[in-house]
Amino acid sequence: MKALSPVASLLRRHDRDRYLSALFAPGERREALMALYAFNYEVARTRELVTEPMLGQIRLQWWRESLDAAYAGGLVRRHEVVEPLTHAIRAHQLSRAHFDRLLDARVLDLEDAPPLTLGALEAYCEATSSRLLWLALEVLGVRDDKAATAAAREIGIAYATTGLLRAIPFHARARRQYIPAALAAETGLDPESLFALKPTPALAQAVEALADDARRRLGAARGHARTAGKRALPALLPGRIAERTLGRIARARYDVFDPGLAVPSPWQSLGLAWTALIGRY
Repeated sequence: MKALSPVASLLRRHDRDRYLSALFAPGERREALMALYAFNYEVARTRELVTEPMLGQIRLQWWRESLDAAYAGGLVRRHEVVEPLTHAIRAHQLSRAHFDRLLDARVLDLEDAPPLTLGALEAYCEATSSRLLWLALEVLGVRDDKAATAAAREIGIAYATTGLLRAIPFHARARRQYIPAALAAETGLDPESLFALKPTPALAQAVEALADDARRRLGAARGHARTAGKRALPALLPGRIAERTLGRIARARYDVFDPGLAVPSPWQSLGLAWTALIGRY
């Protein structure tokens, strides 16, 4: 049995959703997807690795400089993610603008204030998640498929929103809130009760509103299913993962502190395999 590469091993340990979805890509493009997703994992955890915002800025700048070298065509840093990412960028001519927007959005993770509105949250999700899927489409050789691009935008926002709902307990322990301030005010959500890890009707109402928005996004993405090319499917599989997670949250009555939500779904791999077999996202 062939050993996993460093980026594949990293994803298998820390981002199993994207690891599983990458397995359905053609063999010659799979490692590039793994490198792309490993890069995302590294920048997404910046806030958790630093003790103050300035250190986070420095870490993100390190990645910007690594991208500079990748696009300049010269020598790159010896690093288990930078090197395969550079190969992916050069082999598949990945768009620099998507990387830049993703890194700019990750600066928001270093701030303590929640997004002000649902629109601000969706812009953050598009920058950090949809942009990643657009890069994944490029790895798969999908560049002029407008349906796939539109579907990836909706799935990216829905998947990121769902991930933030799932991570509410984790963020609350660090006194961080991604529920938009306007929605918190509308539902009467008290941030202190959230940070005290207390399930409340106001929190459940806010979670349900965000979950409904994510479902609408997934529905919009599926409106493009008939015209999106089959090559795009591995990049769009996170839509199915988001759908299953939203179902689990709904069955928990939107109580994100329900212990059952912390247990990984045992059917994730089988569900993705079936989705890939029938060619749907």
